[in-house]
Amino acid sequence: MARLFRTLGIFGGFVAVVGAALYPIYFRPLLQPEQYKKEQSINRAGVVQEDIQPAGILDLCVCIGCFKDLLEVRPEYLYGFK
Repeated sequence: MARLFRTLGIFGGFVAVVGAALYPIYFRPLLQPEQYKKEQSINRAGVVQEDIQPAGILDLCVCIGCFKDLLEVRPEYLYGFK
């Protein structure tokens, strides 16, 4: 029985640490959206999005398509025949 409580304590502690780490990052903005929007408007004041990410940048799907040949598994590399 003591082993069960020790195991539950270890897993419970792990869940508590992950929850404590995720609370300010994920859950707090969801629970207080008006405060989060206010902070973001202050932090983004004077920032022009086009200067940071100009228009015309390739989409991620297009970039992955460029490297599609590298991502494929080729049988000659796995089995040593052509």
